[in-house]
Amino acid sequence: MSAVLDLPVRQDPVLPRLPDGRVSIYQPQQKGLIYPELPTFKNLDDQRLHLKKRLVAACRAFALEGFDYGFAGHLTIRDPEHPELYWTNPMCVHFSQVNLSNLILADHKGTVVEGDYALNRAGFVLHAAVHEAHPDILSMCHAHTVYGTAFAALGRPLDPISQDAAAFFEDHVVIREEAGQVAVEEKAGTAVCDWFKGVKAAIHQNHGLLTASRYSIESAAFWFMALERCCRQQLMVEATGHKPVMVDAQRSRYSREHVGSEYIGWLHFQPIYEHLAATQPDMFD
Repeated sequence: MSAVLDLPVRQDPVLPRLPDGRVSIYQPQQKGLIYPELPTFKNLDDQRLHLKKRLVAACRAFALEGFDYGFAGHLTIRDPEHPELYWTNPMCVHFSQVNLSNLILADHKGTVVEGDYALNRAGFVLHAAVHEAHPDILSMCHAHTVYGTAFAALGRPLDPISQDAAAFFEDHVVIREEAGQVAVEEKAGTAVCDWFKGVKAAIHQNHGLLTASRYSIESAAFWFMALERCCRQQLMVEATGHKPVMVDAQRSRYSREHVGSEYIGWLHFQPIYEHLAATQPDMFD
């Protein structure tokens, strides 16, 4: 798809800044150090290619994490020129075999407008409903993972038992609508989408985990991996039979602010992307 070059490039949402102008306390104040820089784009084609590469990398990262389960699992990112369309991984292609050439572009009705592969029906129902209801949400991730699915059976939110878990404090919801029923009808997506107002993650009872980002595919992907990890940790702690000590609300909010933001999710994904780009160059085919 070619960009219309006389149109302004749609910029990513503006990230909140500290009083000194930095995006995060992790951003170095000392000049000249090697540190990941937020991307800028000369045109829509450059931005689109950047997003597609990160979407592929997110799929490959899910493969490394063992998040595959047959054809289940779908990741999406809005197109920068046509926000009513989103790029996603193809149906029945393993996460480890997703590359630039087999990505597909679809609309909110489930019609593939670019690409050769079919669309995952469940991915369309859930993701399209959320994307359409929330224009601010740029990216979503979902997969049928072992620990996230197990924890979702409890129908309860994640507890702030660690600094990592505190990143999700008051920033995720438990969705009970359509719990356990395969989401292949559009009404299922409608029932779920309203819950994503102002949060980055959801635990869908008897189903699994979903994450959403208003900034980047990298953030959505990392916070999905982090949420799966936190579910695993909480299940392990509870298996001891001892009640865990919670991080109190004030400290949880402080941790969430500094280690649970869109920027931090993006930043965490940068070494993952660099590792994948160096070890799996075929993902750019």
